[in-house]
This record gives sequence, C-alpha cells and structure tokens, in this order.
Amino acid sequence: MTTQEKYINPFTDFGFKKLFGSEPNKDLLMSFLNEILKLNIVELTYKKTEHLGASDLDRKVIFDLYCENEAGEKFIVELQKARQSFFKDRSLFYATFPIQEQAEKGDWNYELNAVYTVAILDFCFEDENRNDLKMSVKLMDEHRKRVFYDKLTFLYLQMPNFRKSENELETLEDKWLYLLKNLHKLQNRPARLQEKVFTKAFETAELAKLNDSERTAYEDSLKYYRDVKNSLDTAKEEGREEGRLETTIKGIQKALQRGKLTVAEIAEDFDMPLEFVQKVKNQEI
Repeated sequence: MTTQEKYINPFTDFGFKKLFGSEPNKDLLMSFLNEILKLNIVELTYKKTEHLGASDLDRKVIFDLYCENEAGEKFIVELQKARQSFFKDRSLFYATFPIQEQAEKGDWNYELNAVYTVAILDFCFEDENRNDLKMSVKLMDEHRKRVFYDKLTFLYLQMPNFRKSENELETLEDKWLYLLKNLHKLQNRPARLQEKVFTKAFETAELAKLNDSERTAYEDSLKYYRDVKNSLDTAKEEGREEGRLETTIKGIQKALQRGKLTVAEIAEDFDMPLEFVQKVKNQEI
C-alpha cells in the first residue's frame, strides 16, 4: 500500500465487503443494485454466503454477497478479479442454489421468486462481448427473439470497459461505476459525486478510519490482489507471442460459427485485417 492512497481498493475482498457487505452499509448496496438493475429495492436482508449441496459429497459454494429483498427476490453479488475457465458455467451453477432453496416441502406449485446474479469483473470476456460494459442475460425464446423467463437474470459488468471521466458522469449508475473503478486512486471526493449516498461511501472507504485489525486485514487483502494482478500480467507478457495467434484464430472460428457477425465486424472486433479473417473462414489458416 502506498502512502498516497486515501481510500480502500474496492476490488480487494476486504474493500468490497467493507463497502457493500455489512448491515450498516446495506443502503449503499441497495443504491448500487437499484441503479445497475433498474429496480426499486426498499429493503435488503443479508443471507449466509456458504451453501452446501444436497449431500456431504456435493460441492459447496461461497458467495461474496448474498441477500434478499422485501419481495423475496434473491441477489448474488460477486467480485471477480481474474479470468477463469468456464466462468459463465460457474455463474449458472451458483444461481441454482437460491433457486433450489425456494423449494417447499409438501404440496407446492413451483412458483419462484426472481434470482439476480451481479458479477463485477476486473477483466473482459474473450469473446464477441468483450467490448461491452454491461451484459444482461436472461432465458430467451430463440424463434421470437424475446425473453422467455424473466425471473433469472445475470448481469456482468466488465469494468475495464468503463472509461468515462468525471466530467462525463451523468446518471447515478455512471457515478457508482466511476467510484468502483477509481476510488483507490482518488485523493478527494469528486465534485460530481455529491449525492448523500456517496457521502457515506467515502466515509466508509477512508483508510484513516480503519482500526488496527481492519488495517491488517486490508493490507493482506491488497497484497493478495496485487499478487494476482502481477502474476496475470507476467503470464500475459510471457505468453503473448506464443499463444496470441492460436487464441485469436480460435476466437475468430467461434465467432464465424455463431454466424451473428459479418467478416468485417469480426475483423473489427478482433483488431485483425479483413483478409486474415477471410482466410480463417476459408480454412486457409
């Protein structure tokens, strides 16, 4: 931790839970969720984050944050620091737990309350969605191209794609995303973030207000975060030339197979010459 830092880094486990994961600060989480999900949550209850399978042999999951609103709707809020294999599969698997826990014994009509998974990503997917800031996913009727079931929602926030400056902030959603991405770099509260909810957010995040045990926990959490980032950056640099071409070709092949984008659009997405993508399509590479 450098002496210049004034506020916690919300991408650390400690920082994220300090900001959003405690009963006194649930109004911050409600404000954030209301803005990014376009809801009107008036009350949240934190629920246990560790969930066991049906038997001792089944895999357990541990959510970063898990809560329920006044209507019984469930919210999984996850912070993901690094890209991992089958992350989308993992999201779906996690969502099955708040679905299954709604089952009632005896006579039950299977009516479910909505389940929302919000994933705040410190990376971007390596597919056609990698340039999107927000990805909102529901079950869709492929033929009619409309939502088939609106009670299961996955919202992915690819934070590297949030690039607005303070002067460009317009909505409360903009301001929340700006705070998440830049909080640990700030020395003062930005003029655009004067809403009451941000007064509390900045007070909560101030490093000088942490007690000794919190400071130790934060420094440990920050060290882990930096170690992960440094390892990823090193691996990326070392494998850049060796693996980049093969990875790019595989990505283009998948995009072509989906058939949703033109060759020109794929070339633009992958930042590759049009001729290269055409050769991949013609299996000349």
